[in-house]
Amino acid sequence: STMSLSEAEVQSARGAWEKIYVDAEDNGTAVLIRMFTEHPDTKSYFTHFKGMDSAEEMKQSDQVRGHGKKVFSAINDMVQHLDNSEAFLGTVIPLGKKHATQLKIDPKNFRIICDIILQLMEEKFGRDSKASFEKVTNEICTHLNNIYKEEGW
Repeated sequence: STMSLSEAEVQSARGAWEKIYVDAEDNGTAVLIRMFTEHPDTKSYFTHFKGMDSAEEMKQSDQVRGHGKKVFSAINDMVQHLDNSEAFLGTVIPLGKKHATQLKIDPKNFRIICDIILQLMEEKFGRDSKASFEKVTNEICTHLNNIYKEEGW
């Protein structure tokens, strides 16, 4: 298996993720707004969001909300497959390829998003939640970086 998580780690990571995924759209939106605010260069990849400067404006935007929810849905698919590396890769590979080849998103942005999700988890649910999900974000980012390498980044 390509996954380095024990069964116990998978369970606690899922428990932590479920808490934040309950409000997938709001929390996904909050993560993107924080990314766009703290790393304004990341907005350049999103034609719809380029002109938005205020967090309030972003919060009201259907495009930002829609993408926030999409990000959380994609991570949710991965979290559901943490104990099945074939299914996990079946989710991660197409996502990585699309971002590498079609969207040409710098892979460092995946780490930024994951770190912001961990921050939000810690703020909302405490350090244990963050700690139990950290290995998952490392797993996701490692796989995405490998896919990028294969695509010649």
